[in-house]
Amino acid sequence: MKHSDVLGELKKYANPEKAKHSTRFFKAGPGEYGEGDKFLGIKVPDQRKVAKKYRNLSATEIKPLLDNEYHEVRLTAALIMVYKVEKGGQEELENMTRLYLNNLSGFNNWDIIDSSCHKILGPFLENKERDLLYDFARSDDLWKKRISVITCYHFIRNNDYEDALAISEILVHDAHDLIHKAVGWMLREIGNRDLETEETFLKKYYQNMPRTMLRYAIEKFDEPLRLKYLNGKI
Repeated sequence: MKHSDVLGELKKYANPEKAKHSTRFFKAGPGEYGEGDKFLGIKVPDQRKVAKKYRNLSATEIKPLLDNEYHEVRLTAALIMVYKVEKGGQEELENMTRLYLNNLSGFNNWDIIDSSCHKILGPFLENKERDLLYDFARSDDLWKKRISVITCYHFIRNNDYEDALAISEILVHDAHDLIHKAVGWMLREIGNRDLETEETFLKKYYQNMPRTMLRYAIEKFDEPLRLKYLNGKI
């Protein structure tokens, strides 16, 4: 089982028209966050199908996929890694975490990150110090910052909010829209489980946090409460 087999399989699903749409959707134009990224035009369900077929691919063979110039190839590699972690034991988790952290350049758009970091780095950090996430949150790298907050989804699902809130505090005034959306999303996930905890955070920051972040965070609130936040009347 070789990485070339994965490439051959993926290319069967390529669609030039969809590739053009993906270039626009993932902001791959000059000056945009995905500048220079290339697309084959493959639907995510087809990428998942290929990833499941090649879930036994070795780390050595996954690496060239993470280095590939095409977005869908890198996402498929990330999905293979997730499937390996889900079916493997601690050794596989450690191997995939090592591969992830040694090849961060391949995780360079929001969908690749959101499909993988909380399913790989999250379980790996479950019972460990999480300094890595704080280092990422304080970096100047957009994708490291996105990884830092989305990885916390794993902890949130286990009703552990401490790191998600602390990292959200670091990123609450970040300038990038993709971080606004990520932080707002994680705050919303906290609120889905513990509204009081989310509101404690929001009452401290809602008047000054980016509007997109606030809208994401309060999306599931009852309408009267949502409007109070939007109108600054809490």
